Amino acid sequence: MTGWNASGIPDQGGRVAVVTGANSGIGYVTARELARHGARVLLACRSETRGIEASDRIRAEVRDADVQFVPLDLGSLDSVREFAAAYDRDHGRLDLLINNAGVMALPYGRTADGFETQFGVNHLGHFALTGLLMPRLLAAPEARVVSVSSGFHALANIDIDDLNSERGYRRWVAYGRSKTANLLFVHELARRLAAAGSGVVAAAAHPGYASTNLQTRAPQMEGRKVIERLVAVGNRVFAQSADAGALPTLYAATAPGVAPDSFTGPRLQGWRGAPAPSWRAPWTLNDTAGERLWAESERLTGVTYGALKA
Repeated sequence: MTGWNASGIPDQGGRVAVVTGANSGIGYVTARELARHGARVLLACRSETRGIEASDRIRAEVRDADVQFVPLDLGSLDSVREFAAAYDRDHGRLDLLINNAGVMALPYGRTADGFETQFGVNHLGHFALTGLLMPRLLAAPEARVVSVSSGFHALANIDIDDLNSERGYRRWVAYGRSKTANLLFVHELARRLAAAGSGVVAAAAHPGYASTNLQTRAPQMEGRKVIERLVAVGNRVFAQSADAGALPTLYAATAPGVAPDSFTGPRLQGWRGAPAPSWRAPWTLNDTAGERLWAESERLTGVTYGALKA
């Protein structure tokens, strides 16, 4: 793994990937590099304008890139179901699912289905999407699911009795809980895949501190121009590039020998650098918490995983 970069991505010819939130940041870089190495990549994005623009940019950067925008709003379970139905109808096989899209430290809000926004988008939307696409993944040789978490998962464990922050909302705590949920999801998914004898690998990654629009979204929403400018300056001075931030995701998605339930991040203190095994909070490896979150996620979304039973 030492010094690994995008040139180490094996040939992805014949493989099909879905990357959520692929219109910008590490999602865009992930989609571009998978396409550069031969994969057919579907850019699953909420904005049609930005998704089409991203597809066009990738084609301009990568000769003969096979990319396509497909609409997906992770804040709407109806949209998730429509995406999965369209995938079954139009696309066939699926080798890589990159659960990348996310929101960070937003003011309190709710999704179309009434879930707290960060929990709903970062966890529940991806839980439902993965479940609906699981038959395709199970049918593909050497398929992988990669969920993008964050070092900020260490801010908070989930509260299984208050998943939607109804007892009180603190934006960074809610963000930490949603990122913990990503890791618990991977932990339980990997356990269920192993129990079913499946070769699908479920792994997690995080980008460290990468310069993307994730950090400026909340100040933009609230009209806090000074904070937005300060965050932008911090990104330029301290953060690594989106290209570097995407490397842990690309490693988890493509490198040989990636272990189920592994967590890959930047080498240098989880902040920046080449991909390496990353520290994770002990609560993200708790079997009971993973099982309880899974059961609640099934209840809230109405999506079950068929063959992958407890």
